[in-house]
Amino acid sequence: MIKFDENSCIEFFKRLLRADSTTGQYEEVQKVLCEILEEMGYKYRLTRKGGVIADLGGEGEALCVSAHLDDIGLMVRHINPDGTLNVCAVGGLYPFYCVTENVRLYTRDGKIFTGTVCRTPNSVHVTEDELRDVLPDFRKNVCVVLDEDVRNAADTEALGIATGDMIALEPRFTIANGYIKSRFIDDKACAAVLLELMKYMKENNVSPKRKVYAYFAMYEEIGHGTSWLPADVCDMLAVDIAPTGPDQNSDEHKVSIFAKDSRFPYHWEMTNELRRAAIDSGIDYVMDIFTPHYGTDCDVSIAAGYDIRHAAIGPGTANSHGYERTHIEGLKNTYTLLRSYILR
Repeated sequence: MIKFDENSCIEFFKRLLRADSTTGQYEEVQKVLCEILEEMGYKYRLTRKGGVIADLGGEGEALCVSAHLDDIGLMVRHINPDGTLNVCAVGGLYPFYCVTENVRLYTRDGKIFTGTVCRTPNSVHVTEDELRDVLPDFRKNVCVVLDEDVRNAADTEALGIATGDMIALEPRFTIANGYIKSRFIDDKACAAVLLELMKYMKENNVSPKRKVYAYFAMYEEIGHGTSWLPADVCDMLAVDIAPTGPDQNSDEHKVSIFAKDSRFPYHWEMTNELRRAAIDSGIDYVMDIFTPHYGTDCDVSIAAGYDIRHAAIGPGTANSHGYERTHIEGLKNTYTLLRSYILR
């Protein structure tokens, strides 16, 4: 029976969550990740786009295992006349999934401000019924209210806030009865699973059966996280969330093996290898298809023209791109399949 140190995995997840990393703003999470890799004794290199590629050892044709560390978030579009902020989404973030969330705003000069995503008008008690019935829309009736004494646009500009500043959502991590609730389970929880496997390999002096890279990408949420790969990569395995839903097989307690997403079927032979590894190891898994709005870093590499096999696995996760939820058993089954496949 493969053991899974859930406390260690959760600690990796929490360390990554503490670094805000809205797509494009990767410096802090890159620093945290590199500290973790150095603690474990892994050699790594940085890509020009902020990605981190660690060498897990092994020989032969290389497998690249990817997990991304960028998060969906917001950016300042312009300052409203009353000093609040009109914002736009970075990645697939919808207004109804973030209204009332606390945020941190990062200026390009290094200042940090806090605030809240609000409807306008923002009080039920003084809002007409017809306005309450209108869906939230970033362009029309959603703003960020700063925790500052501002009354007009000039007050906000005087703080050094401007168009293009980045806004990160509060993750609000918690765990209860094995259920993990947090923003950015996609994909920092999956990155934590990969780090937990890397920790096991170092502590037990275990080498993979083939050459393996761990690729922590920073631009997956906007579609170009792994548009470049090391030259010797022949296979790619994305570790990403498996969204649950009425038409889905995915379950928060299980690991999903992806058969297809909104762009492509995954490689038949490589997917079958993962399925066989799950069966042989007695892993609680399902096969699933994710459409119409889902893709992984594998899609980007295939579209970039790389001649590789590609596959994807991940824990069943509810409320994707919102306040997400998975179960520790889902992380355990993902870890067990990843370990069985890489170290088989």
